[in-house]
Amino acid sequence: MAKTKRCWLVKTEPSTYSIDDLASDPQQTTCWDGVRNYQARNFLRDQMQVGDAVLLYHSNAEPSAVVGLAKVVRSGYPDPSAFDPNHHYYDPDSQVDTPRWFSVDLKLIKKFKRALPLSELRDQTQLDGLELLRKGSRLSVQPVSEDHFELITKLAK
Repeated sequence: MAKTKRCWLVKTEPSTYSIDDLASDPQQTTCWDGVRNYQARNFLRDQMQVGDAVLLYHSNAEPSAVVGLAKVVRSGYPDPSAFDPNHHYYDPDSQVDTPRWFSVDLKLIKKFKRALPLSELRDQTQLDGLELLRKGSRLSVQPVSEDHFELITKLAK
């Protein structure tokens, strides 16, 4: 039996870190840090693996939209920003020997030629059950089914 591909959606505010910021990095790779939600942390720490596919989503944007694809190139490790007292995401309760927060490294695969706005995603009945579309959902790292992932990437073409 073939291993099922794991797929994810990660949110970022483009005013903080956008897909264009990732694209301008010479390696087009970044540490996905600063996640401060325990459920999202658990996904980063325990489930996201090298090779997993990732949808990049701009939140708090006009419009909020899925903007591209990435892949996990380093699985969960302690979030370095939690240990830096000069960093916005510093957490004095997170210690090197008992880290509270985790990161993964993501590599850009491609920026979509056309962003897929949240309003358009809501119109797709085939996306019923997608966490992003659940009323009140604010989770910054979330699993996406293979079927939903394939539909979203198809819509982006």
